Amino acid sequence: MNIYKSQLWLSDIDEVLNFLPELQNLENRTVLITGATGLIGSAITDVLIRYNEIHTSIINILVAGRSKENVESRFSPYYNRDYFRFIPYDASKSHNEWNTPVDYIIHGASNAFPERILQEPVETMLSNFGGVKFLLDHAKKCGTRRLLFVSSSEVYGKKENSEPYSEEEYGFIDLLNPRNSYSIGKRAAETLCIAYSKEYGTETVIARPGHIYGPTASPGDNRVSSFWAYAAARSKDIVMKSDGLQVRSYCYCLDCATAILKILLKGKNASAYNISNPESILSISEMAELLAQAAGVKLVRTNACEEEKAGFNPMNNSSLDSTKLLKLGWKGLFNAERGFAHTVSILKKTI
Repeated sequence: MNIYKSQLWLSDIDEVLNFLPELQNLENRTVLITGATGLIGSAITDVLIRYNEIHTSIINILVAGRSKENVESRFSPYYNRDYFRFIPYDASKSHNEWNTPVDYIIHGASNAFPERILQEPVETMLSNFGGVKFLLDHAKKCGTRRLLFVSSSEVYGKKENSEPYSEEEYGFIDLLNPRNSYSIGKRAAETLCIAYSKEYGTETVIARPGHIYGPTASPGDNRVSSFWAYAAARSKDIVMKSDGLQVRSYCYCLDCATAILKILLKGKNASAYNISNPESILSISEMAELLAQAAGVKLVRTNACEEEKAGFNPMNNSSLDSTKLLKLGWKGLFNAERGFAHTVSILKKTI
């Protein structure tokens, strides 16, 4: 997969860059990104790369990951640029062998795949907590200006009403369900970030994305929005194994990337911000219909087996209130219809 074959992808990046004047504050600074080959991290990295390619002053990009080969493959046209460097990092390890000073850290490395969460609940929980602790210690030691932790809307848990969650509202999470190792791990990591800010003065901000989608998803991503997008791009029918009534906050990956960069540079220290496009709050069924419509395929409904049901997100409503984010000057440029149409179109060109 070479996403840079798509002129639509490049034009989408150019469009969002027009709404990120703050990026000039990163010029001649070093930004470390973990999870940079993931759905969110690769979109952020592509935004920074594109900024460098069209500006004289550059942003130094450190891409931290487990696989040099994966990073080189994903960012191959830019891998040997002077501003781009890979460093090894594994969120599941308590210690990583590097001591590189950085100005900003965006920590997006995490296991977010439902199937892997079920198979590896211990690793999922420990890597969420231990991964951010290592980076917080590094930020504290090296005087990093700010660390942004990419959390999740799953920290909110279940609630009874259908109103979007504000950042101060929390529902019920079953502590004895191993599927919740992801949400509990994210909750604990958030508290650790705030604790470092309070005790050590390490600046931290937290981003809570809703359900992010886009052509930066890997072919092996089994979250329904990604799995169905690839199926649609391959002209295969979309098979939905639930009633699809669960309500989600969807957000195109580049809108999510701009939100994270806004929060990094303009967010209040020790604060959390929801990432949600108000024009893209819809049910899973509505999302599936948009993908089917964009690709001209059928939406087929069937039943899930018990093993598949065990991996489902337990939240019937995970819609998010984006008021705090909007006050930072962020704006989503891709509503659901446009975002899913672009996703399918770009994937058709690149897979």
